[in-house]
Amino acid sequence: MVRRPALLNGPARPPGPAALQRRFTSPLHGERTASWLGIWLGAAFTTAFVTGLISHFMQHPPGWADWPPRPAGLYRVTQGLHVIGGLAAVPPLLAKLWTVYPELLRWPPVRSAGHALTRALTFALVAGALFQVLTGVLNIAYWYPFPFFFPTAHYWTSYVLAGAMLVHLAHQWPKARRTVMTRPRDAVPAEPPADTTARRAFLATVTAAAGAVTLTTAGETFTPLARLAVLAPRRPGNGPQRLPVNKSAVAAGVTAAARDPRWRLTVTGDVDHEVALTLADLHAMPAHRARLPIACVEGWSAEATWHGVRLRDVLRLAGTPDDARVRVESLEPAGPYRTSLVAPPHWHDPLTLLAYGVNGAPLHPDHGHPCRLIAPNRPGVMQTKWVHRLVVLP
Repeated sequence: MVRRPALLNGPARPPGPAALQRRFTSPLHGERTASWLGIWLGAAFTTAFVTGLISHFMQHPPGWADWPPRPAGLYRVTQGLHVIGGLAAVPPLLAKLWTVYPELLRWPPVRSAGHALTRALTFALVAGALFQVLTGVLNIAYWYPFPFFFPTAHYWTSYVLAGAMLVHLAHQWPKARRTVMTRPRDAVPAEPPADTTARRAFLATVTAAAGAVTLTTAGETFTPLARLAVLAPRRPGNGPQRLPVNKSAVAAGVTAAARDPRWRLTVTGDVDHEVALTLADLHAMPAHRARLPIACVEGWSAEATWHGVRLRDVLRLAGTPDDARVRVESLEPAGPYRTSLVAPPHWHDPLTLLAYGVNGAPLHPDHGHPCRLIAPNRPGVMQTKWVHRLVVLP
């Protein structure tokens, strides 16, 4: 018998459900594997969502509340957990996508209006997860090939991802409960021993990969593991005065202005009288020390001993009202973080300093010479460097 060419028989139809079931018989594509990975990812993304909101509201506090300055190292913990936990979620996310991808090949792609809605929400879940992980990795690597502003896109996409995840959880909960949260003999038909072994080996491999990612990045904020942090973009101890630097004085365009002997720190705005202080004037004021971390949104942090004058002492020289907010301005000519707002709870705190030294030495230009803001429980982008003006807002 002579076969006709395939083209004469018309386009080949995708395999039906029965054919797919015969093709994807591995337990690694089964419900149990998918459910375990889904539970893992649900916990990881929930943690990332909560810690991400903390970071966002620390940088953009709502008008009805001020973020507290204590515990002093809270942001270091939450943001480290956000970034390191997000990186550790990459192996289970890829494993989950590989486990469930046969579902994408089922035909027809849409069987009803409800099924179409389910697939649309699944697409939002997958797209949101991949977008958050990919842009997050690019952000901590300080590479921005995309045209949008990362913090804004990352923030709003987190709500899309959280909403899609909740709907997906509600839809998949009966399946997860049947396959994971009941004893095997009461659930779906028991797996053959070989299938159980393969599934457990697969999940163990994914766990090992996530653990390796954690060990090789956690040192960027957990100092005892610093030597293992080979995948971290910043490590404690690397940089001028043994502190990492995101933006140098040269990159900020402040080298000449920071070394200008005519530099003055001025206090202006809603005050009894304006004040202008030289660096010698600051040194003549009572000096204080504070052991505080620089904790950046990229997940790294490093602790140091800062010395300088309390911000509240400088503000009181000008007669600043106790309930005023203060805008701290940098010599940096441009940039989204050349200024930061300090609310009353922070500038009243005795640990909040205008530091002119760190670890017993004058500030390096890359760390903010002639003086910089350092305050407890505050993101690194809000620890303004190269300070030259304090504007008291009404």
